[in-house]
Amino acid sequence: MCSTTTPTTTTVAGEDKNHHHHHDPPPPPPPSDLYLTFLSQIDPNPQKPTAQLPSSLSEAKSLFDLSSPIALMGLLLYSRSIVSMLFLGSLGDLQLASGSLALAFANITGYSVLSGLSLGMDPLCSQAFGARRPKLLSLTLHRSILFLLCSSLPISFCWLNMSKILLLLGQDPKLTFLSQKYLLFSLPDLLSFSFIHPIRIYLRSQGITRPLTAAAAISAAIHVPLNLLLTKYLHLGLPGVAAASAASNVVLLLCLLSHLGWQSPARECLSGWAPLVRLALPSCVSVCLEWWWYELMIVLCGLLPDPKSAVASMGVLIQTTALAYVFPSSLGFGVSTRVGNELGAGRPDKARASAHVAVLASVVMGFSAMGFATGVKDVWGKMFTSDPEILRLTSLALPIVGLCELGNYPQTVGCGVVRGTARPSVAANVNLGAFYLVGMPVAVGLGFGLEIGFCGLWMGLLAAQVCCAGLMLHVVGSTDWEEQAKRAKALTCAGGREGGDVEGQEPFISIKVGGVAGD
Repeated sequence: MCSTTTPTTTTVAGEDKNHHHHHDPPPPPPPSDLYLTFLSQIDPNPQKPTAQLPSSLSEAKSLFDLSSPIALMGLLLYSRSIVSMLFLGSLGDLQLASGSLALAFANITGYSVLSGLSLGMDPLCSQAFGARRPKLLSLTLHRSILFLLCSSLPISFCWLNMSKILLLLGQDPKLTFLSQKYLLFSLPDLLSFSFIHPIRIYLRSQGITRPLTAAAAISAAIHVPLNLLLTKYLHLGLPGVAAASAASNVVLLLCLLSHLGWQSPARECLSGWAPLVRLALPSCVSVCLEWWWYELMIVLCGLLPDPKSAVASMGVLIQTTALAYVFPSSLGFGVSTRVGNELGAGRPDKARASAHVAVLASVVMGFSAMGFATGVKDVWGKMFTSDPEILRLTSLALPIVGLCELGNYPQTVGCGVVRGTARPSVAANVNLGAFYLVGMPVAVGLGFGLEIGFCGLWMGLLAAQVCCAGLMLHVVGSTDWEEQAKRAKALTCAGGREGGDVEGQEPFISIKVGGVAGD
């Protein structure tokens, strides 16, 4: 049995009082008769009358309160990427192409990797908070930061040698030279994100999301002035755009650090990495498989009969899907936290309710996104270009994009549910099968085999999303929540044993748990 000592103070400064989680008392002993059964159902700590809502509505409110600040943060960070692209475009076509190439290389080799690896700490933190294990929560933060810093070393080596890699792949030398300059000024991002990702998850796992939005707002507010200063007044050009983005991320990091009380890292954070690594690696694979798909779509567009228009239209549509992705990803992060908290607290029924409410909400949101994409198909592209061929391709593909979002929303939220149960390998397997064993053959077959072209590639994505959503909904619907609560207990409790399987579930612990959270 593990200790259930309640921490007397929170480990994070500046917590929003609106996001405290109230833990139910331990369940009563089994009743011996009907009268005792009745008494056992009486809540000794009844809620206030204003909070007495049906359980599904109450859960929906909790998810909204948790996810809406995350969505606002996502929109603010998205606005930063749009600003960077606008400044790149103002410098000229060559600079825009070079910056886009550098960003694609950075996404594939760096940003996606760090983002994916950081998600390994998500179930550890959310379940530890639900189980009232503050020391495990703090240790996971420190271990994750060290893990991402170590992972940044080979990534930085790769970025420093980007020009050699791209020249070997046959890229234009002038384009490659400018892309290398952009990436050199983006190197500080590896250090910043090694802290930003873990801190965001650490705060979010405790229901603290409003400081994340405030930090993103400050970062977004200074992004335009920084770009103006570096590109227009100091005339740094392409490197100035990269430097402005890196500086904005440093400001974001400093704002997040201001919400953390000083926590001296314990010596235990230098060991006991096994659970974190075993959760981080499949999380990274799952994220990278999905990120890389869109980069491959751009490569395939370059093989179509009119590659310039196809690549440009694909860029417009990827920006559109990135905007749409903010909303299901925010709900996915929210339900991951809720499911992890409830499983860590030993309340599988509430975890199940949270998962079902989130999936239902994602379906409704998916229909809304589909309706939006279909409704703006004739006007959306005009926000980005006036080229008639690009506008034609964008208009043809947007209804297909809307259908993709109908599958993407529940799939993304389902991934959040699975992440909250500490089963990232399930999501990795689903993404591998759906995107590369189903979606890629369909895209190539329709786009090139049947010569449907640009829309054929998007039909491949549609096939992948439908398959992915179906598999993920099956996984969520067939989850044994009682068993997941046992696994959460094994992950968070100090049992002093070498962890492995938990009664038939996939192994995910290979560590002396007592050395992780011995508070």
